[in-house]
Amino acid sequence: MATKFSSQPAPIGVFDSGFGGLSILREIRKALPQYDYIFLGDNARAPYGNRSYQLVYEFTLQAVSYLFSQGCHLVILACNTASAKALRSIQQRDLKNLDPDRRVLGVIRPTVEEIGNLTKTRKVGIFGTPGTVQSLSYDIEIAKMHPDIKVYSHACPMWVPLVENRESNGPGADYFVKKDVEALMKQCEDIDSIILGCTHYPLLYDKIKQFTPPAVNIIEQGPIVAKSLKDYLNRHPEMEQRCTRGGTCQYCTTEDASRFSPVASIFVNHNVNAKHVIL
Repeated sequence: MATKFSSQPAPIGVFDSGFGGLSILREIRKALPQYDYIFLGDNARAPYGNRSYQLVYEFTLQAVSYLFSQGCHLVILACNTASAKALRSIQQRDLKNLDPDRRVLGVIRPTVEEIGNLTKTRKVGIFGTPGTVQSLSYDIEIAKMHPDIKVYSHACPMWVPLVENRESNGPGADYFVKKDVEALMKQCEDIDSIILGCTHYPLLYDKIKQFTPPAVNIIEQGPIVAKSLKDYLNRHPEMEQRCTRGGTCQYCTTEDASRFSPVASIFVNHNVNAKHVIL
């Protein structure tokens, strides 16, 4: 039996395990500034990258339920690990019990849809967290949509800590990014497009570009997800009508809000005043 949530129009929910999803939110708000948004970061339990499927699923379901309880009819999982390990179960199993009229979307499918237009050699690289890489989610989705594309993945466990500890421009970032780029390119010299398969990684974009061959396309997810969401709302006017339009954004975190807000400000390029929530 479906849970009773408010049927009134409400903001669009955006969820990430930590800070990285703010890079997706920033691009969504750039493309669709008219809507209201609630961002939720589960920073107290981040990172999700090395956690089991079951834990990531449980944590993500709690976050989705929270955003539904705040009125959101549409929630974007702006997290590759949550999209890889939890999205399908929530869509297929939980929505009918929570509310069959609400929707949860991820970041992997829109990225995979776009990659077919971007690669010429049909050799694509993926940088991701260990959890995303081990899930093979990109490999599976790309094989379904673009069976002619060969995927080469590489896990970068140090990149999220570098970003969250504000070391993106430090010598440590140079060392790890160079090492990881070389490891990926060693798998196949013909890779012409690399997907940044973690929402933290755009903050390392300049470093990644610096150590990658000039002809290689570095693909950020934010603009792709924003474009996909715009298209989704155009195709689903019944959902678009349930999204409030005030141009506002609320920020919530499971961490101490005073620790979250200054780091979040770096991702969205404006001052953030978050509130603490318990899932």
